[in-house]
Amino acid sequence: MGAAPDPGRADDVADAMRALAREHFLPPDQRGRAAEDHPLPLWHGQTSSQPSTVAAMLRLLQVPVGARVLDVGSGSGWTTALLGRLVGPTGRVLGLELDPQLAAWGAGNVAAWDMPWARVEQAEPGVLGRAVPGGWDRVLVSAAPRELPPALVEQVAEGGRMVIPVRSTMLLVEREGGHVRVSTHGSYTFVPLR
Repeated sequence: MGAAPDPGRADDVADAMRALAREHFLPPDQRGRAAEDHPLPLWHGQTSSQPSTVAAMLRLLQVPVGARVLDVGSGSGWTTALLGRLVGPTGRVLGLELDPQLAAWGAGNVAAWDMPWARVEQAEPGVLGRAVPGGWDRVLVSAAPRELPPALVEQVAEGGRMVIPVRSTMLLVEREGGHVRVSTHGSYTFVPLR
């Protein structure tokens, strides 16, 4: 279950989404709707993002094998597991979820796929992300702040990328040569970043 994608494949994101079906990361009463391409409710106002949005974000993120990835707002653990498959056993993925019940459930969902290099933990209230020495190669944010948070931008490593919805606009943040470049990539709706 936890094998890394073949780097020679044309679409590792699609392969990962087939291998780690959304239904395994939904509450029992929502599993029959897993193939629907829209957000589905989890609990406490949180949702499982629609598959086309998740795929677009992961493709924009361009996750390489062996990367260190931070997944902010990991919810059910689906995006954390997908990222875990993309980075493979030489990588590391940390999913952070603020809601304690959702974080515990998401952690169990990810653990069921035998990828010890990917895990979900409860986020620290009032703290965005989790700083690590040298920063994260990739940062995925699945909740929308009102403004681009400098605290998360600072956690992107040199040569790294972050995909984050700000209000309703998807942003790609790239750090290269000490400079930060931000580009826009369409409109989406997300729950607010808390």
